[in-house]
This record gives sequence, C-alpha cells and structure tokens, in this order.
Amino acid sequence: MNSLFTYIFLGVSLAAPIGPVKAAQLDTGIKNGFFHAFIFGLGAIAADVMYMIMVYFGVSQFIDFPFIKTFLWSFGFFVLIYTGIENLLTLNKIVVDLRSGRSIRLRRSFLSGFFMSMLNPITILFFLGIYGSVLAKTSGDYAGNQIFLYSLAMLFGILLWNFIMAVISSVARRLLSTTLLKIISILSSLAMIGFGVYFGIQAYQALF
Repeated sequence: MNSLFTYIFLGVSLAAPIGPVKAAQLDTGIKNGFFHAFIFGLGAIAADVMYMIMVYFGVSQFIDFPFIKTFLWSFGFFVLIYTGIENLLTLNKIVVDLRSGRSIRLRRSFLSGFFMSMLNPITILFFLGIYGSVLAKTSGDYAGNQIFLYSLAMLFGILLWNFIMAVISSVARRLLSTTLLKIISILSSLAMIGFGVYFGIQAYQALF
C-alpha cells in the first residue's frame, strides 16, 4: 500500500460495483447523455468526499448505533423505491431526449447523484468501512500530508470510473435503438427497486 497507483486502483475498486447509484447513473446517461451522467457521478463523489471527511474526524463510530443503521436503511428504501418507480414512469422521455436533446438541468443531475449516494446505506457502510480501514493503516505509517495525497489518489480512481461509466452510457445511448435503451432503463430501474426492497427488509429486521 505504498504507491499512488495502489490507491487509485482502490478508488476504482470502490466505485466499480454496480449498485443502485451506478444503475441510476447509467439510466441518467441513457436518457440525457454524457454530461448528465458525468455530473450525476460528480454529485455522488461529493457525497463520498463528505463521508471521507466524516471518517477522518472519527464520526464513523456513530454508524454502529442501531438507530442510525435503521434510519439509513429506511431512507435508502424510500429513495430507491421512489427513484426506480419514477424512472419506469418516465420511459417515454428517452424518445424525447434522443430527438430533441437534453430536457433537464445539469444541477438536477448533480443533486440526484449527491442525495442518492448520501442516502445509500451500502455506499455509507461500505465506503466508511473501507476508507476507515485504509485511514487506520496509513495513519500509523505516514504523515498527514501523505494521507491527504493517498486520499486524493482514491478520489481520482473514483472519478476515473465515473468518467468511464458516463462514456459507456453515452455510447449506449448513441448506438442502441430506442427499444433497447428502454429495456436497459427498465432493468436499471428494477435493480434500484430491488435494492430498495432489500434495504426495507434490513430496516424491518432492525426494528422488529
């Protein structure tokens, strides 16, 4: 763990799994193009930065409280179910976007990425746990400026994967037919709903 490349690769590894945030980013890119997908990813990265700062200052220990976990599971349930259903109800916008261009503001894409990542329990628990472990290791071996540099390398890896995902969704939007784009959008929406149901089960089990 002593090279910047290692931490860049770790950032890519953190960002690569296809979860609800990546499914939503793919759906955004298909409906609205590269820039919306990229800005959506930047919003998600902004939430990651917020959690990195929280871990650095020791806030991650509060995640272990049962009430906080239940709160996170519940919010993830509502946000993902709502987003998935909304995407299914707006499939017709894919045709509109392909013919007449973007119809929503970039700010909305940024905020969607930020709040979806911020309220995603998997992102919170997984990212805090992984980065917390990395921070615990590096703090014992390196000075503060090196820890900051390695954290930036992780963020660069996450940003790199965000760019790749935006390109993939943009290419798919240009090359595939409207029918195939709708099928992909339906699958990504169902994936978000599936994750939302999973979060709801976790919240139920935490409560009862």
